[in-house]
Amino acid sequence: MLSAGDDFPIHQRAEPVAFAGCDRNFYDRYYFQGYSRDATVFFGAALGVYPHLNLIDAAFFVQRDGVQHRVFASRHLDGERMDTRVGPIVIEVVEPLQKLRVKVSDPAHDCFAQLEFTGRAAPVEEPRFTYRAGTMTVLDLTRMTQGGLWSGEVALAGEPFVIDGWLGARDRSWGIRPLGARDPRPHAAAGEPQWYWLWAPLHFDDCMLFFHTNDDAAGEGWNRAAVLVPADGGPPVRLEAVRHAARYRAGSRQIGQASIVGTLPEGGEVSVAIDCGPAIYKQGEGYNHPVWGHGMYHGPSATAFERVDTGSLDPNDFAQVHLQAVCSAELRRPGRDPERGQGVLEQMIVGVHAPSGFHGMADVAG
Repeated sequence: MLSAGDDFPIHQRAEPVAFAGCDRNFYDRYYFQGYSRDATVFFGAALGVYPHLNLIDAAFFVQRDGVQHRVFASRHLDGERMDTRVGPIVIEVVEPLQKLRVKVSDPAHDCFAQLEFTGRAAPVEEPRFTYRAGTMTVLDLTRMTQGGLWSGEVALAGEPFVIDGWLGARDRSWGIRPLGARDPRPHAAAGEPQWYWLWAPLHFDDCMLFFHTNDDAAGEGWNRAAVLVPADGGPPVRLEAVRHAARYRAGSRQIGQASIVGTLPEGGEVSVAIDCGPAIYKQGEGYNHPVWGHGMYHGPSATAFERVDTGSLDPNDFAQVHLQAVCSAELRRPGRDPERGQGVLEQMIVGVHAPSGFHGMADVAG
């Protein structure tokens, strides 16, 4: 199957671009988030391509005053992986690895966006994520992350607001992860569900700090890294012996405060203290959404819109387990005064995590 992508020198194998191996769970995704400096408005977007499901889908939401305004779209892919338009949502690569646009035009629900993301520095490639449950490969993917600034405009219900110098981050990931309808086949060796994921893209005046961890049930990080990225174009500095700790909000698994500590290659400790704001649930971008989850089938073309009062949601329902929180942060580096910054702490915590005191699926902080 030839497509427009075959006219570009981007092939990785002796097959047309439309094909991507043989795993039905292969995907290729854009993800974006941004927020006002006073943290009163947050927006997020995602667009995923699923070659072997013949689908492309996208989501966009704006949250303010505790209400998420969500736009979802899905259509048949028909082999054209470079056509990143899905219903009212469009992603444009203006300058690869530096400048991208997110556009939304949904007049039926009076939701519009014209947004441009500009990177503060080059993206960072994270360590490859490979995760197995028993003998079953659940994840095998590569991800790059980048911090940047947003400009443009969003309009809701006829009320526009200008976005100028808002902070945010994006990622690009591709590979294999669970998609669409769940596999009905049992896998007895997989055990109880367990997942501990944190991601913190943090902005400071002269740099960004990216931290992520996937912990096992004992709290050991099977994929963990922290990197300082200078805003002046200097090379990233990967920290060593990275560790973290979290304090949870009573009655939930949502993090209220967190700390990250690592060692510079030449010695000397770098630490970050994080204070989290209210939860921003990622269902607005399709994550864990019961209907508009990533890779779900909706026919040749479909769109939907939702308004959700997030204050009415149960924080301990699995539907809300994947979330972000805009946070303030304090960075300490050797020989420098403490530096204040802002960012996001993403969280998804399922099952046992011994250092947190979670010894079963239903455990929450006291």
